[in-house]
Amino acid sequence: MDYTKYIEENTIRCEASHRGGGIEIGLDELLNTEGYKMTAYQNYLGGGMLGSIGNSYNFDNDKLSKAKQAKVEGVSEALNRYYHGLTNHEGDEWEETTYEQGQNRPESAY
Repeated sequence: MDYTKYIEENTIRCEASHRGGGIEIGLDELLNTEGYKMTAYQNYLGGGMLGSIGNSYNFDNDKLSKAKQAKVEGVSEALNRYYHGLTNHEGDEWEETTYEQGQNRPESAY
C-alpha cells in the first residue's frame, strides 16, 4: 500500500534540514484510535553526513491486533522513505545517497 498521501494529509509537524530533524504524523484515521502518533527522525553525524532514519511512536504496538501491527510497520517504512526524500537532495555530493545507503549509517554519532 502507498502511504504517501496519508502521510501528507496527516502530518502534524515537519522540520527537515541538512542537519537532521523530524516529521510527526497522526495515526488515528489509519488505526481508528485516538492520540496515536508516529515520528521519523534523523540526526546529523558531522562532516556533512546524516545518520540513518529512525522512528518511534507513543503507543504499545504489541497490544494492537496483527492487522493494525502490519499497518504500523507499513506506514513506518513509508514514513522513513518519505522523510529521506525531504532530506536527500539530488546533485549534492553529501546528501545524494539512496535510502538503503543512508540506513546503513549509524543513527547517532554519540
